This record gives sequence, C-alpha cells and structure tokens, in this order.
Amino acid sequence: MIMDNPLIPVYARVIKIIEETPDVKSFQVEFLDKEIGERFDYLPGQCAQVSLVGVGESHFVINSTPTRKGPLQFSVKKAGKHTAALHEIEEGAVVGVRGPFGNSFPVEEMKGKNVLIVGGGIGLAPLRTLINYMLDKREEYGKITIVYGARTSKDLVYKEELDEWAAKPGVDLHLTIDIEEEGWTKNVGVVPVVLEKIAPSPEKTVTVTCGPPIMIKFTLQSLTKLGFKPEDIITTLEMRMKCGIGKCGRCNIGHIYVCQDGPVFTYAQLKSLPQEF
Repeated sequence: MIMDNPLIPVYARVIKIIEETPDVKSFQVEFLDKEIGERFDYLPGQCAQVSLVGVGESHFVINSTPTRKGPLQFSVKKAGKHTAALHEIEEGAVVGVRGPFGNSFPVEEMKGKNVLIVGGGIGLAPLRTLINYMLDKREEYGKITIVYGARTSKDLVYKEELDEWAAKPGVDLHLTIDIEEEGWTKNVGVVPVVLEKIAPSPEKTVTVTCGPPIMIKFTLQSLTKLGFKPEDIITTLEMRMKCGIGKCGRCNIGHIYVCQDGPVFTYAQLKSLPQEF
C-alpha cells in the first residue's frame, strides 16, 4: 500500500480514453504526484477504487501490467450512476485512486506450466494483465491457450491486442460469439460449449477464468468434465469488493473477506465456502 490512509484517494489524471465497445471504455491514468507513480506497485489480479468527486467510487481490476512501466489502466462497463459518469469524462479529467487491494494471480506457482485462459465480455479485463505479464516473461511459462467470447463481435474488448496475442509463438487463441454474424469466420457458440469442443488437456495446465456469473458457472462444469482439478482452476470475485480493506463487510462470504483473502480464489477454495455467491 503506497497511500498513508487507504480510505483517502490519491488524485490521478486521465491521459487516454479508449472506446473498447459501445458500453466499455478503458481509462489510462497517471498520478499527479510522480513520486507516488514511481512507488505504486501491484501484481496481476489486484484491484483499485476509482472515484469522481461528488459522484462516488467503484471497484475495478488494474488491467495494465506491472511488467510495463507507464500509466495504470482500468476498463469500465457502463452499468450504473458512477460508471455512467466516468463514461462522460474526457481526457485531462482528474479522478481519485485507492489501492492496490486484494491478492493476485499465483504467477510464481504457475511458472513452468501451461496456462488456459477462459474469458467472457468485460471479464477479459483481469485476464489481460495476466496474459501480458506472461508474454513479457515468456520463457517462464508453457503454452498459453485463450478462449474468449462475447455476445457479438462488437462486444469483444481489446480487439487490437487479440490480434497481437494470436500472432505470438506458443499462444493459441480461440474467439467466439454467441450468435452467428455475417462476415464472422471464427467460432459461434457460448464459451463453455466452445471450450468443450476445443478440449484442452488438463495435463500440467492451470486455468484462469473470468466473465459473467452464468458463464463462470457453466465453465466450471465444463472444466470439471474435461478433467481439470478444482485446485488448478482459478477465478476472481472482485465484483463483491467495496471498501477494499475489510471494514464495510459487503464482500463477506462465511469467514472470509474477498477484499483481504481474495479476490483471486481456486475453485477448490470456493467449493468450501457457503454457497451464497
């Protein structure tokens, strides 16, 4: 934590806004205090709170990657009052940032293994930072298989990077959309169905998945059917996080607090929790 008080935001300027889809924008921000920017350190999967004065704050995964020095990036889906307000700001605007919060993807334990990435819609945001992290440390990881889908081709985020990832050695990218479109030549069908069709091997493979809750539910079933062990399946629960420091209780599940014990969990860990999420 680089902030003296984790409840007080530090100001940052929006230097670039990218329109990913009709309802998703990515915001690249730099801290006004350059010393804070130099000291701000995080790992793939960690999160932060982004605020607008007079409007409120929301919780987002940091989807830039710590292996690349530069601005932090947050991808925001327009889904409520605060996210709608963020969609209205322009480059040069100032926002508040609190963080980083939570644990991270187990990048050390994943070394030497193949990695299967399964994402849906804006759920690719936390996976983006992990993918770029592994690509920047390519010799430390095995084959990377990415299965990513959205409702339509317009709802796919990071389109330019998808092409870049597909061209990387040792990366196998499978894109899909839910309903067939004119001109679409890749997979058609929901992510779990395409995943079972591809049937990646669970041998020496760790899976990381993130997306809409319904997609996650059926993806976990598909991975189990394919022979993946619960301890080798990783997902995130960052949508439950609020204050980030275990004070508000919003993210409590049984005896754990997502903001302190997560947001990254294995399926084995989730299976041991009360089924209230």
